[in-house]
Amino acid sequence: MTPDHDRARGPGGRTGLADLLRGHRLAVGLTQAELAGRAGVGVRTVRDLERGRATRPQRTTVDLLADALGLSGDERREFVDTARPAASRLPAAGAAADDPPVALPQPVPLLGRERDVAEVSGLLDAYPVVSLVGLAGVGKTALAVTVAHAVAARHPAGVAGVLVGEGSDAADVLAASASMFGVNRLADLSCRIGDRRALLLVDAVDRAPEPVAEALRVLTAAVPTLRVLVTGRRPVGLAGEMVRPVAPLDVPPAGTEPADRAGLDRWPAAALFAARFAQARREPPTPAELPALAALVRRLGGLPLAIELMAARGRILDVTELLDRYGDRVLDLTGVRPGWEPADPSAGTVTLRDAVATSYHLLANADRAALRRLSAFRNRWSVELAEDLLADGGRRWDAAPMLDRLRELGLLSVRGTGPFRFRLLDAVRDFAAEQADLEGETARIRMRHAAVIAGLVHRTAPGLVGAQMPGAVHVLDEATSDITAALVYAAEHAPETALLLAASLPRWWRLRGRDVSGRRRLRRLLADPRTAAARPTLRAWAMLGAARLAAEHGAGAEELPAARAALVVFAEAGDVTGELSARSVLCALLLGLGAHDEAREQAEAALAAATRHHRVREMAVAQAHLTWHDVREGRLAGARRRLATVDRLAAQCGDQRLRVLARADQAELTRLEGRYAEAVEQGRRVAAALAELGDPGRRRRTVGAVGLALAHAGRTDEALATIAELWPSGVVPGRRRPPAVEMLDPPGPGGDARTEDALRGLIEGHVALHRGDRELAAEWFAAAADAAEGVADRRDLVEALVGLAVSTADPAVLDRLDAARQVTGVSLLPQEEELLFSLTARRGR
Repeated sequence: MTPDHDRARGPGGRTGLADLLRGHRLAVGLTQAELAGRAGVGVRTVRDLERGRATRPQRTTVDLLADALGLSGDERREFVDTARPAASRLPAAGAAADDPPVALPQPVPLLGRERDVAEVSGLLDAYPVVSLVGLAGVGKTALAVTVAHAVAARHPAGVAGVLVGEGSDAADVLAASASMFGVNRLADLSCRIGDRRALLLVDAVDRAPEPVAEALRVLTAAVPTLRVLVTGRRPVGLAGEMVRPVAPLDVPPAGTEPADRAGLDRWPAAALFAARFAQARREPPTPAELPALAALVRRLGGLPLAIELMAARGRILDVTELLDRYGDRVLDLTGVRPGWEPADPSAGTVTLRDAVATSYHLLANADRAALRRLSAFRNRWSVELAEDLLADGGRRWDAAPMLDRLRELGLLSVRGTGPFRFRLLDAVRDFAAEQADLEGETARIRMRHAAVIAGLVHRTAPGLVGAQMPGAVHVLDEATSDITAALVYAAEHAPETALLLAASLPRWWRLRGRDVSGRRRLRRLLADPRTAAARPTLRAWAMLGAARLAAEHGAGAEELPAARAALVVFAEAGDVTGELSARSVLCALLLGLGAHDEAREQAEAALAAATRHHRVREMAVAQAHLTWHDVREGRLAGARRRLATVDRLAAQCGDQRLRVLARADQAELTRLEGRYAEAVEQGRRVAAALAELGDPGRRRRTVGAVGLALAHAGRTDEALATIAELWPSGVVPGRRRPPAVEMLDPPGPGGDARTEDALRGLIEGHVALHRGDRELAAEWFAAAADAAEGVADRRDLVEALVGLAVSTADPAVLDRLDAARQVTGVSLLPQEEELLFSLTARRGR
């Protein structure tokens, strides 16, 4: 029986190796196992060759198989030529005659690897062996082939590549390496290359790591000018080897909202997904799909193999459906094992879970345990946090060597230069979490993670005031995902830990516009019976935090009793910091509720206590509270002196945020004094500073004050532009009317919506009044007055009623103004008295 030559053939009509081997084996009546045993090779080697998973076996393997099959003469020559084609040692197509021979596949286009190509190319000039390591499917081979072609001109003795087969020994690797340079023996290779430089690419060393290491030691010693570029899931372990981990492609950061496709394509992972998705579906991703696309490639961790496997499913699913269906199951993505050679579609498939598992099992047991613990982190983390999480029995240990081992295997991503630069790929984290489940460790790991994050927040929170505020805010911003995860888990399993964590966060929540959700968390934890026995001061801080957040969205009345109770607890415990904080919060709550006299008493008590204990920042805060009592009573000169004191004290204690807030108050005070042009300039500078600080509520208030100053100055178009900036959905061309429904909107994040509605009504009213449209002005001032009934700064109410009185002849408005002044204690400013006097004079005529 002869081989079946009617099967698929290779280039030029020649029979492929897989079919040729199978035909010869069947002709002599051997099974795969019998042939492997007779040849002295692994049965897997025979199976891979017949399935097409390996098409360039080592020369030794070819000879052994030919002997076992009894081949001779023309049959043997055909078999050997098919298995070891001479063309693989010729120059690449299109190469000049004097170009170095390049025995490699052609490179594929790479996205986002320009820096990697340049760095690895440079490393080959400095090190005899460079190892590209990383997870399966991260793109090691594609990068290596691209680099090899890029540096071919610098290696005149040739560039060649060897794909390591399963079961290869050192002799196989040496023989294959020599043959790829056109010689049969190692001694001939040394003569062939001489003192010229040559490059050998050795791919997939994981298939035979120890034989490859032995072979490369011999090769580099025998041929000193040979450079070796290696790809694998772990380093070879040679002296002088440079290990270069291959990281996944960059993904859009969390929170990124891509405006268009061009903006998304700046991130290589997203660009690769879009390109592969276009091959599966004719229509490109729609604008509506772009957020889902960004989220999906983040979930895939930028791993090229995972991206290509996911994009292929675009033949039947859109991007949003892919995210919904597979976003939580990325480990189950299935594809063909990566390598140089085409694989049999019916064999060689692996899941992403298999790819990660292979690297995971390369770790020592202690490193596996550490990786399972690190899977608790939801985003980026620091070395210190890792050591806290890994500490056993309170004993800390140096985690740096372990982290370096994870990095070398491509399990750990290291990006950026700040402390929070370490991150597990999502697929790695998911796999490690699965292993933790199997080991029964999940509950203990999650509990430890919650305690570590609570400690981080508790240590960081005091820096949310004063000169350390920007750094403290940055730390908490970096840990946002972990804070949320720790709160959710601890609220169910360790509520006292959750209470400690949440009680430290109100200032940060307020800065980030999360006052409503943060207050809700605190109230739930305080109501949990399991926190009833917590330290009284801890509960007091939690109650005070809820009150602080309530003041942001007009719910101060609900938290006033709790804030008063917190003050009592702090006073009894002798906690000066707590007492001063409680009085400051009470000042804000009472002012918002119209209890001005009590608010002043709390501010004066806070100033006295802060002065007594030499607490400079708290002195500045108390002076700021008292400033607006001066404004309420019309003592603008006194208010300006207080603000100067606030600025001086804030500078003394290094609190930049407090200085910016004081300058925001100065801009508002300048407007009240009637110096509108100066108020506009001050307000614009302060609004920009508030945007950098991340205080959206105060920024909106300041921009509104700028709009009011512009309206008073008759710069109506500029005034309306501030409305377009703050309330873009409410601006329409033509004759605007106050939208009644909008005045009933619930509070937005980071500020009281009724305050903003009052400001808008005031701006629109003054613009209409300046343009001579008293009817429209009256509508806007009436809307502003209605909104200002429930806001903290009752001066807005008085200003709105003055405007309404000037715009209408209704005497009831003056009665309402008198009543409001009696309740609020707000004194009229000189320009307001002048307007009302002119109104009275007109009526008298």
